[in-house]
Amino acid sequence: MKCYYVYILQSENDSERFYTGFTDDIESRLRTHNQGKCKHTSKYIPWKIKTAVAFTNRKKALEFEQYLKSASGRAFAKKRL
Repeated sequence: MKCYYVYILQSENDSERFYTGFTDDIESRLRTHNQGKCKHTSKYIPWKIKTAVAFTNRKKALEFEQYLKSASGRAFAKKRL
């Protein structure tokens, strides 16, 4: 079964710095972030996975990622995830 992941990374150097993303290969995506290949996260490497949520439905995963990037989604993540 194919899974899609919505993940929240936390910088190991700045514990107040987070990044939310979507992928179908979470280990590979984490390596990409930690190798500095993503311009949005390269400044704060290394990263660790704080939270990862698996979905079998790609559309639902993308919708959840967009929600987490909204103001109410960030508040939800901060309190619950």
